[in-house]
Amino acid sequence: MSQDKLNYDSPASIQAFLEQNGLAVSKRLGQNFLIDRSVRSRIVKALEVEEGMQVWEIGPGIGAMTILLLEEKVQLTAFEIDYGFVRVLKGLFSEYENFCIVKGDVLKTLCSQKNLPARIFGNLPYNSAFAIISDILEMEILPQHMVFTLQKEAAHRMVAGPGTKDYSSLSVLCTSVCDVRILFDIGSSAFWPRPRVTSSAVQLIPKKKSMSALERKDFSDFVRAAFSSRRKTLRNTLRFWIKQRSPFLDEAKIDTQLQGILEELGIESSIRAEALAPDELFAIYRQLQSI
Repeated sequence: MSQDKLNYDSPASIQAFLEQNGLAVSKRLGQNFLIDRSVRSRIVKALEVEEGMQVWEIGPGIGAMTILLLEEKVQLTAFEIDYGFVRVLKGLFSEYENFCIVKGDVLKTLCSQKNLPARIFGNLPYNSAFAIISDILEMEILPQHMVFTLQKEAAHRMVAGPGTKDYSSLSVLCTSVCDVRILFDIGSSAFWPRPRVTSSAVQLIPKKKSMSALERKDFSDFVRAAFSSRRKTLRNTLRFWIKQRSPFLDEAKIDTQLQGILEELGIESSIRAEALAPDELFAIYRQLQSI
C-alpha cells in the first residue's frame, strides 16, 4: 500500500497496511496511532515550525505526524525503535530529501546526533516517557520548543507543585529548566488501538535564563537523590548524595556544613524534598557546590 492509499484516519486502512507489510502493533512498545487528523494538526500548529527548521520526531510509527511535518518543509529526523516500522517509513518517505530516520532506542541514539533540533515532538509511551524527557533536558543545547503527547497522569506529574501527590523529581527538573504547559487533553478515541487512558499534549519552552548543560545534568542527579526516598528527610538523602560525590569527606563535616546551609536558607533540617519548591531546591543545590 502506497502513501497516497494509506489513510491515517482509518483503523481499517492502518490494519490492512500493517498486515500487508507483515507488521503488528506492539503493546510492549506502547504503540498507539493517532488517528484524529484534527488533533495531529493542532500538535503541528503548537510546534510553530518554519520551513528549513531542524525538527526531531520521536516514535513516528508509520508516519501519521511525519507526513504533516514534511509538508511543512522542515528538515525532519525521526527516531524509531521498531525495525519493521523503520523499513516501511523508508519506503513511504523515500522521495523526501528533507527526511532522515535513525533506527534504535532513542535513549541510546539521541546523544550521537550532530544536527541539534529547534523543535522536538514525540508521542511517548508511558514506560519510557520520563527517561526520554530527562535525557532531552540534559542535552548540550536545548531545543527552542518541545511538544509531547503522553498519558494525562504523566503530564500532570510534569507540572505538579510541592506538597501534592504527583510532585516528583521530574516536576522539579521540568519546571526548573522550562516553562511547562498542558495544552489540551486527547481522548482515547483519537488513538488506535484505543488505550484505556486519556492523553495530554504538553509544551515545554526553555527558560531564558537556563542552566548550562553540565549544571542541568548535575542538578538532575541532585533532584533524583533528594526524592529517592519519600520517608527520609532531605538532610538524610543529601548526606548520602554528598558522600557519593566526595567519598573522602568526613561525615561529621558533611553534617555540619549541610545543617549550616539549610539554616542559612531558612529551611528546617527535618523537611522532606516533596515539601520544597523547585527554586528552594535549586538554592540548596547551588550552596552545596561549596562543599
